[in-house]
Amino acid sequence: MNVELAREYLLSLPDVVETHQWGDNLVFWVGDKAIGGKMFAVFDLSANAKSVASFAAGRERCSELLELDGLLPAPYFARIFWIGTSYWSALRDTEWREHLAAAHALTREKLPPKVQRVLALTKTEQKKLILAARKLKAAAKS
Repeated sequence: MNVELAREYLLSLPDVVETHQWGDNLVFWVGDKAIGGKMFAVFDLSANAKSVASFAAGRERCSELLELDGLLPAPYFARIFWIGTSYWSALRDTEWREHLAAAHALTREKLPPKVQRVLALTKTEQKKLILAARKLKAAAKS
């Protein structure tokens, strides 16, 4: 696996939104953050990254995954049971897909009912709500 293949896979999952933030990081969300979406995976693209990728593992799977070579508590997110990977080859491609899909599902399950209702709308209706939410946030900042 590499960042391009992982990115392509994540964007194929339902309701995934990608942002570029915190320097040189790709952040993947279930639902747009403007409507209360939550992030479930982060890829650090910087040359000096301690972890090339981090993802939500959940309390139950976290300690099990930390026993594998190349996996570590995710920088900044370990307290919420995220796993970091030191290098892309720490997991086989099938394992990457399994863990990223599980992170997506875990995060989606924990979304508030209001956000889940928005995700159940058509894409056109979602876009209208997202644009309206962004306008409100921009107006509040100014």
